[in-house]
Amino acid sequence: MTGVVALGGPAVLAGCSEVPEAGAGGTLQRVKDAGSIKVGIAGEVPYGYTEGDKVTGEAPEVAKAVFKAIGIDNVEATQVEFGQLIQALNAGQYDMVAAGMAILPDRCENAQFSAVDYVTPTAFMVPKGNPKGINNFDDLKAKGETIAVLSGTVEQSVAEALGIPSDKIQPYDGQPELFQALKGGRAYCGALTDISLRRLLEDNSDAPFEVTEGFVPTIDGKEQIQAGGFVFRKGDDDLVDAFNTELTKLQESGEWLKIVEPFGFTADNEVPDDVKTEKLCEAA
Repeated sequence: MTGVVALGGPAVLAGCSEVPEAGAGGTLQRVKDAGSIKVGIAGEVPYGYTEGDKVTGEAPEVAKAVFKAIGIDNVEATQVEFGQLIQALNAGQYDMVAAGMAILPDRCENAQFSAVDYVTPTAFMVPKGNPKGINNFDDLKAKGETIAVLSGTVEQSVAEALGIPSDKIQPYDGQPELFQALKGGRAYCGALTDISLRRLLEDNSDAPFEVTEGFVPTIDGKEQIQAGGFVFRKGDDDLVDAFNTELTKLQESGEWLKIVEPFGFTADNEVPDDVKTEKLCEAA
């Protein structure tokens, strides 16, 4: 079910809608006049998820700080499956995705990304002791084991690009389903960002799993950097520019790190100077 949850407010149901009219002042002016903006999340811990009747996570909390600086005090979140986030954005269900989405060329073709919010490596969740010795995609392919991923994620794309057979890749709609697949033995390992998996293991400390060291996957000799950003509709340049201005201020002041530390982020996740949205959007 798709729901809308005000950050700090009660939940209500939401349906599909057409893209809202921006008006003469553009999307930025529309949401400033309303004093409110809707964002999309995928329910992925720790990036953007519901906790009781409110939404939290790295991306929503950063978004709240940015929009407050812009002059927008009310932020609501609509939760949909990760693979449907951009489609729902372009259908007008909300004006921005705040879900820790990796910046990839095919996504850039269909939407517009903010400045890079963070970087993080990939990791695997494996049985304790990792008896098969699988620490990366090359190990996985060589040993013919099955992997669980979230639909539409970088991890699924990398597995496919590296030639892992389709019957060895199990896509799931959310973290709970992925975790149940591991518990049920349907897949040997699960792939997500190391931040996601370490939080998942922390929340399920009695589970018989461990998380591998983080790594950066490589395809045809090119590193697949996991760099996340916020996502907007193409043409909403006024909103993107205002958002980027305030996001950069948060990052440069050190306030960004204070906001995200409760979600497992550290200084290692801060964005290197040479990691830029424009470069990440370029086709391989």
